Amino acid sequence: MKNFILLALISLLLLPSCAPKAEKKEDVSTYYLIRHAEKDRSDKTNRNPHLTEDGLKRAENWAKHFKNVKFDMVYSTDYNRTKETAMPAAKANNVELNFYNPSDMKIEEFMLKTKGKTVLIVGHSNTTPKFTNGLLGEEKYQDIADDNNSNLYIVTVTKNSKSSKLSVVD
Repeated sequence: MKNFILLALISLLLLPSCAPKAEKKEDVSTYYLIRHAEKDRSDKTNRNPHLTEDGLKRAENWAKHFKNVKFDMVYSTDYNRTKETAMPAAKANNVELNFYNPSDMKIEEFMLKTKGKTVLIVGHSNTTPKFTNGLLGEEKYQDIADDNNSNLYIVTVTKNSKSSKLSVVD
């Protein structure tokens, strides 16, 4: 009987250490990636246009869409259209706008810097899918059609997994 009680006590002490550990919040990184809103196309020579009225409305709608998401950081390329798309969400979360260079994306460095954070990333029709693929470590998404400003990519990265979801938000 003494041996049984001793064995039961040892089992109770050892079993919890064998259970799988739940991911801690600081081990989960969540990335929301969107393309900039509708840009002014009236001057074909302008490489850095601002948003149109519809684009400004969409930028505000993105901020409303994300009202229940607490962003720790907001990133944008350094173009008028991406900054104007990102600013309403940055202001709503009381965070500064950070910039990334789409020609020199250092994904591993970026992921290390944003580990355990919830991050919004605003880019372009080609850089947003490329950034998403880089976070995932696989070529999953293609460039966005030039008239599509409504894709939302959500990438979740934990110590043991990476997953993504694509949805359309109008």
